[in-house]
Amino acid sequence: MSPTLNLVGDPEADALLAEDPFALLIGMLLDQQVPMESAFAGPKKLVDRLGDLKVETIATADPEEFAAVCATTPAVHRFPASMAKRIQGLAEYLVENYDGTPDQIWRRDSPDGPEVLKRLKALPGYGDQKARIFLALLGKQMGVTPDGWRKAAGAYGDEGSRRSIADVVDEKSLLEVREFKRAAKAAAKNK
Repeated sequence: MSPTLNLVGDPEADALLAEDPFALLIGMLLDQQVPMESAFAGPKKLVDRLGDLKVETIATADPEEFAAVCATTPAVHRFPASMAKRIQGLAEYLVENYDGTPDQIWRRDSPDGPEVLKRLKALPGYGDQKARIFLALLGKQMGVTPDGWRKAAGAYGDEGSRRSIADVVDEKSLLEVREFKRAAKAAAKNK
């Protein structure tokens, strides 16, 4: 049974994220320069338009046609063309390296936390921070807890933190994460 997520605040979008590792990876990929819940709503928009979210289908889609799907109002992201390329790049990487089975990133050969982090950082569009946040999301909300995952996730893995989407479980925690991000941004600006 899939865990219950509340990342978007829409039951259908959240259920998709909980059930489909590719949807969750796409949501994290889209989580930049838009509100968190908007980013994680992107996969549901794709399912609504495509009928499903098959890795191979997206990897082999005509790039211009897929970009048009992403740009259809409401767009999947505020930068639909560039994000369409990133989503397709992610899908292609998953086909080439994980036989199109995204959860093999954290399941193949029973990896420990540092290895999962390394695999996540290798994904197109995933840098160090995004990979650490996603690892924390896996551990805190998806029941994926390989040895050393908290340490590998860094501060994002801290119990009780309110730093990222990994900590969003309801409206209250969403607001707490937003406040943490606002304060961190203000502190960085004042340095």
